[in-house]
Amino acid sequence: MSLDRGETIDKMQPMRIGEGSPRLGVLRDLSVDLAAKAAAFRSSLPSEIQVALAHLVRAMNCYYSNLIEGHDTHPIDIERALNNDFSDNPEQRDLQLEARAHIAVQEWIDAGGLAGRAHSVAGLCETHARFCEQLPESLLWAEMPGTGERVRVEPGALRTSDVRVGRHIAISAGAVPRFLDHFEWAYGRLGRSDAIIALAAAHHRHVWIHPFLDGNGRVARLMSHAMLLDTLDTGGVWSVARGLGRTAQDYKRHLAACDLPRRNDLDGRGALSEEALASFTSYFLQICIDQVDFMAGLVEPNRLRTRIHRWIDEEATLGNLPAKAGTIIDAILYRGELPRGELDAVVGSGERHARRIAATLLDLGVIVSESSRAPLRMAFPAALASRWMPGLFPDKN
Repeated sequence: MSLDRGETIDKMQPMRIGEGSPRLGVLRDLSVDLAAKAAAFRSSLPSEIQVALAHLVRAMNCYYSNLIEGHDTHPIDIERALNNDFSDNPEQRDLQLEARAHIAVQEWIDAGGLAGRAHSVAGLCETHARFCEQLPESLLWAEMPGTGERVRVEPGALRTSDVRVGRHIAISAGAVPRFLDHFEWAYGRLGRSDAIIALAAAHHRHVWIHPFLDGNGRVARLMSHAMLLDTLDTGGVWSVARGLGRTAQDYKRHLAACDLPRRNDLDGRGALSEEALASFTSYFLQICIDQVDFMAGLVEPNRLRTRIHRWIDEEATLGNLPAKAGTIIDAILYRGELPRGELDAVVGSGERHARRIAATLLDLGVIVSESSRAPLRMAFPAALASRWMPGLFPDKN
C-alpha cells in the first residue's frame, strides 16, 4: 500500500488566480488577444492545408517537448521513424521510438480522443498509458533520487513511492488520488475565458502533484495541447511546446517559482504563491500568442509561396523537378486540394505529362493523396521545413 501522510488539498491552493489579484485584468486581456489571434489564424487556412500543417506541427511539438526532457530527436528523424526508417544506433533508435509514441498520442488527441476530459483523472492516466505502452523497455525505468534505485514505470499507473523533483518534494503517493480528484473538479466546467486563464495553473498543478513515476512533463504538455484544442479550437496548427522549449530555462524557472509557499498577506490566500502563478500564467499566455503569430507569419500565403517557388526553381535547375511543377503546387495552396481530373487544365499540357509532374511531386513527398484517384493535397515534409518554414525548428546537423 502507498504511504499516505494525510496531506490536505489546501497544500495545492490556489488552483486559479483569485478575483482579488491585481494581475487578473491583464491576464484576461491576454486571453482575449490569444482567442482572437488563434481564431483568425485557423480561419485563414483551407481545411486541407490545416491537416498538412497539423501533421508537421505534431513532429515539431514532439521534438520540443522531448527536448525539454533532454531527449534530442530531430523532426527529420521523427519523420523517418513514422516511416519505419530507424537508426542503427540503439540509443537513437529508442529515442525515435519514443518520438513515434509521442506522435501517436498527439494524433489521438488531435482526433478528439481527449475532448472535454484532458484534465480528468481517467484522461491523464490514459494519456500516460498510451505514451508509455509504446516506449522501448530501456525508457521505462526511472532512477530514484538519493538511492539510485531503478524502478520500472507502469503505463497509466499512479506512483506508489515518494519522489523529489529538484527542490520540490511531491505529496505522498497515497495522497495522489484525492489531489487528482480535486484537480479534475477545479478545472472542470469553466467558462471559456476562465478556462484559457486556468491553462497555466493546470499545467503547473499537474507537475506539482507528479502523479506518475515518470513522464509527468510530457503528459502535462500533452494535456495543455488538448485543453488548447478544447478552449480555442486550434486545429493543432500551432504548438505551445515550441515556445516552452525555446525558453526552457524561463519555463523551468516559472515552474519552480510556482512551487514556493505564499510570501505574505498580499500573495493570495492559498498555501502556494498566487503571484508566482500569475507570473507563470502571463508567461504561458504570451508564449501561446507568440507561437500563433509565428506560425501565421510562416504560412502567410505570399511569403510561403515565395519560399516554395524558390525551392522549386532550384530543384528544376538541378533537373529534379519538371517545368510547371509550381503551377500544381500553386493550385493546391490556393484551393486546398486538386482533383486529378483537373491536372491537365492546370498545367496546360496533355494529361500524361501533367500526371508525370504530379507523380514526381508525390515521390518527393511534397504532395500526398489517399489513393490513385483521390485529390492531391499539400504536404509539409520535415526535410524541407528549413527551406519552406525557416525557424520552425533547428536545422539538422
